[in-house]
Amino acid sequence: MYETTYHRPGSIAEAAAMLSKAADGKLLAGGQTLIPTMKQRLASPSDLVDIGGLAELQGITVGGGTVTIGAGTKHGEVAGSADVAAAIPALGALAEGIGDPHVRQMGTLGGSIANNDPAADYPAAVVGLGATVTTSKRTIAGDDFFTGMFETALDEGEIVTKVAFPVPAKAGYAKFPNPASRYAMVGVMVSKGTDGAVRVAVTGAGPCVFRVPAMEAALAANWSPAALDGIAVSAADLNADIHGSAEYRANLVTVMAKRAVAAAG
Repeated sequence: MYETTYHRPGSIAEAAAMLSKAADGKLLAGGQTLIPTMKQRLASPSDLVDIGGLAELQGITVGGGTVTIGAGTKHGEVAGSADVAAAIPALGALAEGIGDPHVRQMGTLGGSIANNDPAADYPAAVVGLGATVTTSKRTIAGDDFFTGMFETALDEGEIVTKVAFPVPAKAGYAKFPNPASRYAMVGVMVSKGTDGAVRVAVTGAGPCVFRVPAMEAALAANWSPAALDGIAVSAADLNADIHGSAEYRANLVTVMAKRAVAAAG
């Protein structure tokens, strides 16, 4: 077993300071990705900075037309929140479909988006609802946060602290999960803002979450599953593996988008 040093800071500022001093420090929150990666010897951080217990990263608040969720909030807390269910039911449904009960009781919102797994659910919520990500240094628009496979706009040592989701007029999420991992082969979040702006965000299909402008335009004109008839997503640059070809995923995007609109009502 390689040597690593475990730290448990008392604040975000202390955590950031510990990271800056470490040769190869990693943040630990729910550990749903980092711990298995370490067990497989794919990562060997010099220091682990455990921020899972920081009170300033916890909690869900609703007010001013926004649902704000602390980065350390567990998926299960989001799924079980009556406030989330009342304000953005689609967000609660998305959280409820993440992994299995163990993952939902350990995994965190901040960890999910900072890792930016191409098949994770939360990136679709952040982009599909037009959320804003707050970090230890700044605020970042959801559209600018995810930059590529396992890549984000976060700087070295920057820590996600909370995510603010505007409450939409309508929203829905539909996912076709891998039957074993429950990761999204394709997941689609659709929303219609209080200003009428429509968003369609897709996860699982490509290397990174992406929007579908043609679907957004069609739904802005006619909010119904039928509005998406005939709109196809190109299979070029989509993911392909033993579970599904790029063409299969391209077809799933349209199918899941229609289901998401139906779920939104």
